Amino acid sequence: MVHLTITDAGVDLSPGSEVILRHQTWADYEELLQCRQDNAAIKVRYNARTQEIRLMAPLPKHGKNSDVLSDLVKILLRHLGREWEGFDPITLKRFGEAGLEPDWCVYIHNRNAILGKERIDLETDPPPDLALEVDATSPSSPEDYEPLRIPELWIYREDSLHIYVFDGRHYRETSDSPNFPAVPVCQWIPESMRRAWRVGSSVALRQFEDALREST
Repeated sequence: MVHLTITDAGVDLSPGSEVILRHQTWADYEELLQCRQDNAAIKVRYNARTQEIRLMAPLPKHGKNSDVLSDLVKILLRHLGREWEGFDPITLKRFGEAGLEPDWCVYIHNRNAILGKERIDLETDPPPDLALEVDATSPSSPEDYEPLRIPELWIYREDSLHIYVFDGRHYRETSDSPNFPAVPVCQWIPESMRRAWRVGSSVALRQFEDALREST
């Protein structure tokens, strides 16, 4: 049974549940964010096109997968000698259009533009270079991300990694990552994600680092 409570004191949603509120405005979305306060365990999304607010309370599986996936990206960045700034949790909004909370996002090329900032405002700041979503509790759609114009989006679902690249209007799926063109991430990432459940996260991450070193 889904349990949802929204009061001035906060928002409470039973773990593993997703609730869709229809016919909602941007003002409704902003008010709900205020009610949620700092309870980042509950994710809130808004889509002005469908006028829907989606609330989701992730399961522990979701948390572990998103943690491992972001750690794998950090390993890739370190391996390539890249600097980055990652954010989790974060609410990304394009006023009147959409509000989303990726499981993790990272600035790579635009890192210098947001150094030292505690809040990201997409009206004045560039979007992250890469956003990650793990579909363990509810599905994610690339179309939902189009108003945010994030260059690269990863969605990990059903033991597969799906890469989407923004072409200026829409997302198109591709088998290669623009940020990591020399690495077969669609093959290696799912293998490491599955390994994390079999042998543990720390072991899987260390083995991923070893495989990267051996490949160069």
